[in-house]
Amino acid sequence: MSGTSGILLVDKTAGITSHDAVSRTRKRAGTKKVGHAGTLDPMATGLLVLGINSSTRLLTYVVGLDKEYLATIRLGASTVTDDREGDRLDQASTEDIDAVTPEAVVAEIAKLTGAIEQVPSTVSAIKVDGKRAYALVRAGETVELRSRAVTVSAFELLGTRRVAGGAAPGTDTTDSTSTSTADTADTTYLDLDVRVECSSGTYIRALARDLGAALGVGGHLTALRRTRIGPFRVEDAADLATMVVADHLLSPADAAAALFPTIALDAQQAIDLTHGKRIRFADTADAAPVAALAPGGRLVGLLTIDSGVGRPLVNFPTDEVTA
Repeated sequence: MSGTSGILLVDKTAGITSHDAVSRTRKRAGTKKVGHAGTLDPMATGLLVLGINSSTRLLTYVVGLDKEYLATIRLGASTVTDDREGDRLDQASTEDIDAVTPEAVVAEIAKLTGAIEQVPSTVSAIKVDGKRAYALVRAGETVELRSRAVTVSAFELLGTRRVAGGAAPGTDTTDSTSTSTADTADTTYLDLDVRVECSSGTYIRALARDLGAALGVGGHLTALRRTRIGPFRVEDAADLATMVVADHLLSPADAAAALFPTIALDAQQAIDLTHGKRIRFADTADAAPVAALAPGGRLVGLLTIDSGVGRPLVNFPTDEVTA
């Protein structure tokens, strides 16, 4: 199926990178032209949106979509990476954890909801003077990232639980009840299960860090699962280990229809758009992008329509097999 084009939803497992997921998909799809829209940390699981062959052109429009996550925030310790894989910076006493009230948690979550300024996690892929921030940190350099405007449209507390003798940050485990030699016998944490809906570019690790700091006990992320990117949901994703790519591929037309309004072309309009010509539409509202479909349902391209004139943004090959 090396010539097939489409969008593939994949459920990434923990312990692999997004690049690993792309590499495995290339082998299964029999093509090198595979890209993804938005990375997940190795610790994280959940939805990756992949583009196969010419459908990688759609990924530009997926990257910036809003996202939904399920996460576990551990209050009581902060880490270098703001998640469980980083070395511990400090740990709160049991007395300090016990002093954190449910009302205080809810109040501080509310302050991190809406349009906020967020300083990204230092160990991140953000470039500083042309180099990745995480590379500078690992080289021993001090990195200060600027805050950025993000939108947290939902930050919902789903549940809480006390964890005695939990795993120390820096250990590779997902078992919140396991013990570590870095913890004392009376170590106590407070775990928060949360659901977050947010704009692209929001760091859930940074939300965990900032919530813990606001409550005075430190915080980091112990689990993260991406459940949605725009209209695409993890429930519809394929298992990376067992998937047959052809069985799960969304056609370019179906994927585009999920992302944009559509407009039906007649045969001549489809030819004209393929040749990069402008197309006139009667009584058509301004919009951009618009997915333009040929009479047989094939995605011809994406348009911008202004004052009844459709101008091509990107076209798709006419000879490529679609899912």
